[in-house]
Amino acid sequence: MSVIYLLIGISIPIAAGFLIAFLFASTDGQFDDDYTPSIRMLLEDPKPEQPNKTSTQPEA
Repeated sequence: MSVIYLLIGISIPIAAGFLIAFLFASTDGQFDDDYTPSIRMLLEDPKPEQPNKTSTQPEA
């Protein structure tokens, strides 16, 4: 039974730490952008740069 008291005593500070971290992140603007993640898959990826094609013929 004393193990349960120990686990509760440890879990409360950990939960408080997560709550403080969440509140800090939400007031810091971490969750401000609601629109872009929902349409990110609709946006086109930038085209990769094409390597320079060099001719296989030697210059004269």
